[in-house]
Parts: sequence; C-alpha cells; structure tokens
Amino acid sequence: GETIRRVRGVHSAGATRTNPIVPQATKDVGAMAQPLTEAQAAAAAAQATAEEDPLEPLQWSLPAIKADKAHQKSLGSQRVTVAVIDTGVDDTHPDLAPNFDREASVNCVTGAPDTTAGSWRPAAGESDHGTHVAGTIAAAKNGFGVTGVAPGVKVSGIKVSTPQGYFYTEAVVCGFLWAAERGVDVTNNSYYTDPWQFACKNDPDQGALVESLTRAVKYAERKGTVNVAAAGNARHDLSRTIEDRSSPNDTEPVTRTVDPRICPDIPTMLPGVVTVAATGAKGWKSSYSNYGKGVIDVAAPGGDSTVYQTPEPPAVSGLILSTLPGGRFGYKAGTSMASPHVAGVAALIKSRHPYASPAAVKAL
Repeated sequence: GETIRRVRGVHSAGATRTNPIVPQATKDVGAMAQPLTEAQAAAAAAQATAEEDPLEPLQWSLPAIKADKAHQKSLGSQRVTVAVIDTGVDDTHPDLAPNFDREASVNCVTGAPDTTAGSWRPAAGESDHGTHVAGTIAAAKNGFGVTGVAPGVKVSGIKVSTPQGYFYTEAVVCGFLWAAERGVDVTNNSYYTDPWQFACKNDPDQGALVESLTRAVKYAERKGTVNVAAAGNARHDLSRTIEDRSSPNDTEPVTRTVDPRICPDIPTMLPGVVTVAATGAKGWKSSYSNYGKGVIDVAAPGGDSTVYQTPEPPAVSGLILSTLPGGRFGYKAGTSMASPHVAGVAALIKSRHPYASPAAVKAL
C-alpha cells in the first residue's frame, strides 16, 4: 500500500483485507432465521384469497407498507430492474425465474465481472441471504409461494461475497459499476463492506476503501441508479461515537472508538445512499436495528422476535418470509430484510415515473 501510494498520479491506495489467505469465520449477515413448516404453508394457502399467492397471508410486511394496496394499481414494470448486490441469487427458484434479468446479473467476487451462466448463483453450502432478499423485492405474483413488494419488475443477482461470506471492496466496487453500466434502476445492499464494520477515512488503508466505494456509488447514481442499503444489526446509534469491537473481522478484531462521520459503515452511510433501519410487526424499531437521527433515511419491515412484536393473524411469525435456494421458503430478520422492502418501493415508483432521476425517486 505504501509503495503504491508514492506512485505519481495515485490518489489513494489500501489493502482491502487484513488476511487474504485463511478467513477465520463466516460472517452472519442476517439476525435470525427459521424454516417455513409444511403445516404453516398449508394453513396459509387455505386462508389466501383468489388474488393472493398461497403464502401471502403470512407476509404481514406487505400490508404494513400498503404494498397490497399498491398491487391493486400496479405490480411494477418489466422495464425496471433491481440488482441484488449480495451473496448470489438462485434464479432457478420458481418464484424468481419469471422476473429474473440475466443480462444484469454477474459474479463480481474477484473484482472482475464473470458473466458465465449461473455464476451469480450461490454454490452449494454458500449463503441463502441474497435469494431471500431477491424474493422480498420481486417474487412473482404467479399463484405460487410468496409475493414481492414489486412483483412485476425484474430482479438481477450481482454476487460479491466470497464462499466464506466476506464482502470485500474490489467485489463491491465491481458490483456498483456493473449495475451502472447495465442501466439498473435500483441496487439493494444488505451488507457492510468487510473487514471493517466502520472504515476510517483518516486511515490510509481504510480511507482508500471509503474513497473507491464513494466514487463507485456516485458513478452509479449519475447513471440513474438509486442505491438502497441496510443500516446494520448492532443496535448502534449511528449519529454518535461507537465502540467497534468487531473489526477487522477477517483476522483478530481490535476494540476501537469510532466517530461514524469520519468512520462510516459502507456503503450504507455513503453520500446519496438510502439508509434503511428495521421495524417489526407492531411498527416499532426492531430490537437489533441500528438507528440515528440524521443518518437513517427510512425504516421498513425487517422483522423482530415474535416475543417483542407479534403479527396479526393469519401471520404466525414476526420475521420476514421469502424465497430460499432450491425452491424453498423461510423466515429471516435483519435490516438486510428491511432494505429490499425499500428497494421494492423505489422500483414501483420508477415503474410509475420511468424518467424520474434518482433524486426524484428518493424524494417521492
């Protein structure tokens, strides 16, 4: 890093990781997870109306944001694409296949785009996170399974996480640039860029990561993309000084006191990005969700423990139900699940106002 920083014309340079050889642990990017049982699925299907997909009665989050009312007017346009920058999307899922945009999908894990067919899917044993996120955005209204917030738009998969679950800067930058070049309307970002939960601009290595991602995000927005991101699940007040005990998470973490204005959580705290906190079935802040006056742009259903926030029947779980690889369905909670609700709403707005700028979509 220091050698390259001395090269003429180099603005900043930094290592994207602290341990390139043997990552220590898989990072859990969701707060909790549980499978959907066959009995729950059968009970839900029996309650569904003719207009609903069979598992829609379990999706309390749709009426919570009045998506059910929106669907009476519009399901969204097939000319709008939301890219899920995440752990990969299983486009063979029957609830995702009808809306999947292959042209806007890619594997960016190495930092260079790999367009091999299916390279955007999670491999066996890899995280189901991105597939769950994709279903919340655009699961088809097709008489099967669940319904997305924008079930008539296209969804693509931009895979940026290593097999161990790390989201490194070169992959994330590649993801934003790919989305921008493919004319993607909205990106969803339910992760923070590893290995720093908060990356400090005043550190020469971390500062380069912040700079490169800031440029990538701005480039995508200039090309017409609305970037939406999860605020994080650590109960932090992002408007105040924070004790970060988890970074770097790919080697030995150290305890640091950080000011998020100087050390932002990236990409969610970058300029222009829509920062999303999570709410539960009662409409209160989810117990785990980050928050912060002047930092959070909007809150959306991310789910919470049913002990705290019980949904109204026929819903049975306070978590968010969506698609999982292999044609399955399951519950998860996290700001990871809140962000795609917002991305779905942005896609519906873009469907209604196809020439609206990102700033106009965000204002609406």
